[in-house]
Amino acid sequence: MAEPRIENLREALDNRRAPTVGLWNRVEGRPRTTDFARALRAEVRDPLWMLTRQWQMGEFRGTDGGSPVTATYSVVATPPSRFRPADGAVEALRADRPLEAVAERRPLPFAFAADRISFDLRLAIGRRWMKLIGRAPLLLGLTVRQKYIDRYPVALPDPRVDADSPRVAHPEVWSALQTVAGRRMDGYEFYLALKRGRPAHDGIDGLLGLQRDELARLARRLTAWFDTLIDQPTEDPATHTGNTAWDPARLEHRFSVAAGAAGGAEKVLTAREYPGGTLDWHAFSVDPAGPLGGAAPPPAPLNRTVFPAPVRFSGMPLPRWWAVEDGRTNFAAVRPDSTDLARLVFLEFALVYSNDWFQLPCDLPSGTVASIRGLAVTDVFGRKLWITPAGAGDDADWQRWSMFTLDTVGDASVPADTDLLLPSSVPKVAEGPVLEEVVLVRDESANMVWGVEQTVRLPTGEPRRGSEVAAEILAHRLSLHPPAVPPPAAAPVRYEAMNTVPENWIPFLPVHVPGQNRQIRLQRAAMLGVVDGEPVPARTALLREGFDQGRAYFVHEEEVPQTGTGITSSFNRTRWSDGRVSLWLATRRRTGRGEASSGLAFDFLEDTAPPPGTPG
Repeated sequence: MAEPRIENLREALDNRRAPTVGLWNRVEGRPRTTDFARALRAEVRDPLWMLTRQWQMGEFRGTDGGSPVTATYSVVATPPSRFRPADGAVEALRADRPLEAVAERRPLPFAFAADRISFDLRLAIGRRWMKLIGRAPLLLGLTVRQKYIDRYPVALPDPRVDADSPRVAHPEVWSALQTVAGRRMDGYEFYLALKRGRPAHDGIDGLLGLQRDELARLARRLTAWFDTLIDQPTEDPATHTGNTAWDPARLEHRFSVAAGAAGGAEKVLTAREYPGGTLDWHAFSVDPAGPLGGAAPPPAPLNRTVFPAPVRFSGMPLPRWWAVEDGRTNFAAVRPDSTDLARLVFLEFALVYSNDWFQLPCDLPSGTVASIRGLAVTDVFGRKLWITPAGAGDDADWQRWSMFTLDTVGDASVPADTDLLLPSSVPKVAEGPVLEEVVLVRDESANMVWGVEQTVRLPTGEPRRGSEVAAEILAHRLSLHPPAVPPPAAAPVRYEAMNTVPENWIPFLPVHVPGQNRQIRLQRAAMLGVVDGEPVPARTALLREGFDQGRAYFVHEEEVPQTGTGITSSFNRTRWSDGRVSLWLATRRRTGRGEASSGLAFDFLEDTAPPPGTPG
């Protein structure tokens, strides 16, 4: 649609009906000599001419505006108190940890189906328990340590059993399990038994009543220690799974927080596309769908009277012409084009309207939603002016000017939100080594999407290249089940129905969305193994979503563009404002590096060696 023609340009400029850049340049003198002594004397040769010239240029016209002297404002800073991940259950939002930890935390994987993993954490819990009972005076001289090792053992895998191939194929994993088997206890199995209500002395005979009470006290210390060691999502009572904000279908975090508002209402802020990393205000939007329920009421407003100060920056034009400006910023060297609107707007602000801006001191705590209830300014003439937000108006108005404000979800015509969100985030997070890395890539030759497990986690917890782990497990299984020797080739070529791909390539097939004929989504599938012909499962928790529970896993087709997308999982560590250490298992999403080819082919002929005795 063509833009409407402006009939009265002067009226349009005065009423600011359209974004317009009025002025961007300024007049600067060009010295004729290198000696500035005469110019700095500011000699007045004809005062009457100068006054007349000032009158001619309109410098004597009064604007009827005074500079601000004091400003009084009333602000309410409400901390969000409720949290809901995606479609999960609503829970209380604690203030003793950063919001990144609550939004990004994932449950720790301790088993893939019947295979136990994360032996590093299992042994750490067991070592902690051994230290606790070793220092208890009532348990000295007893063989309790060996009884717990026998009760919760670390099983030694059998290299002759095909199911134990993931634990014996890699030499370092195999040697580590041989070292701890029969000598250390599986602390996580003991921790699970305690969380399920089993007493600490269960299966440990020959104890007195006081010794059982001592074990119960130490067991409470053990569970409290591990619960605070690594921040994990709470259990969702509906699904009995972790109440995590990670959306596996969208490959991003989705969650909402709620803060109390006036009149018993709630202000709900939703982060719909948070990939992980730095969580700031621009990740949120105001959600008018409905309250989460249970938010704490807002605190009492804070009323303050402050002194406004002019905004200053390097190279800013000074009000007095004989003052020397900062030479680090040379606006005269900026040469914008007529279509460079961003630079033109910046120059107009810097050279024309920069002296119209003032700043007020307003200290607000992090982790709050600040709402300005009122702002009154007193100028040098003693007049009091009531200041309204510049960004007020319709939220869908594209000509509305605002900074650091939140948009409202949806296209409905609603008033713009002018509150300021200061999320309880941290400036720096220490990220550990990548434990799992998956890249979703498009393979146009095979007309499908692959989830390439570039980094997988070994059973001992260390990361390892996914292709190497897949090759080691396949080689060990082939040693247990050597393939049959094919008969001698009777023809120079043979027909192959399909070739193989590396086992760390997990296929995703396009399927129709239920009830739709045109929309599709990607469903996780599995390639058949070379040894037994069974489906090869994923070896990362990222692609194993719902596999152990027998659920299908779907990814929205638009989440995998032509450039692909990558997902990583690692431990993050930081300190909160009170000095408390926060540690959590986080997942982040990044942009991929383009398409890839798996080499998958169907219905092709392959050359064979000539039969024995065939003349060359």
